[in-house]
Amino acid sequence: MYSTTSPYRIITVCTGNICRSPMAALMLTEAFDAEGLGELVVVDSAGTTGYEVGHPIDPRAARVLTAQHLASENHVAREWRHEWYAQRDLILALDVDHFGWLQEGAPDHGSLKKVRMLRSFDPHMTGRSSLDLGIEDPWYGGHTDFDNTWTLIKAAIPGIVQHAKAAIASADGASGHEHQQVTSMT
Repeated sequence: MYSTTSPYRIITVCTGNICRSPMAALMLTEAFDAEGLGELVVVDSAGTTGYEVGHPIDPRAARVLTAQHLASENHVAREWRHEWYAQRDLILALDVDHFGWLQEGAPDHGSLKKVRMLRSFDPHMTGRSSLDLGIEDPWYGGHTDFDNTWTLIKAAIPGIVQHAKAAIASADGASGHEHQQVTSMT
């Protein structure tokens, strides 16, 4: 359960951590920063395999992010670590195989409840089976596949932001703390 003593932690998970999950993590980080929640929410990413560990983001994913003014040059692929079940508040799978893999590896019911399909937060996908919520690996395709990945991730972002806001507000209410949004007058 999330508490106000540390940031709300989200991790996005795909296969190799060079396409979908880093795109989602960077897009979410930008969204939380835009909402003034950058210090309250931390987003990172990982892969279910070690195939790409140490490699940079796929150049085609970087192209899409750069076109949207998001820097990705600091991304280095890494593999999922079991202890992250306890250290993350929300675990977002990018495709159905990642979802099943993460569910199967969950050490307890609390960890299992943290595992969600990223697209389950897209309001147009409400009520759909998790089998319909996957984002296919664009690695096997071309630029259009990466553009499509961007579009599918983007549609889920407002729902994920609202989910994190609700978790933060709930934890604040339970602890008696309240965060105030500070905006500049200039």
